[in-house]
Amino acid sequence: MSGEKDFDPSRRLGLPVVYEDSEVVVVRAPTEDQLVNILTDLLRDRPMSVKELHSYLSGLASEDKIRRALTRLVNEGRVYVLEDGRFTIVGLE
Repeated sequence: MSGEKDFDPSRRLGLPVVYEDSEVVVVRAPTEDQLVNILTDLLRDRPMSVKELHSYLSGLASEDKIRRALTRLVNEGRVYVLEDGRFTIVGLE
């Protein structure tokens, strides 16, 4: 994924910064509702697998937590699973 090294969770995800210096930014882990919103925003960019989503959210949310949030989104009809196993926003392909 291009730009992963430059991915700044505090800016992109809107999570509160707990500590910041020139080498590290520490943000508060997202709540379940925040995670659902974050996943929805990420999936607007392009369809992604759980592993791709986890690579963006590494250190913020476990794969299991991401799967639970995705299951919630699928059950609500807001996200669906493509034939290749990637998740996408309803209406996008």
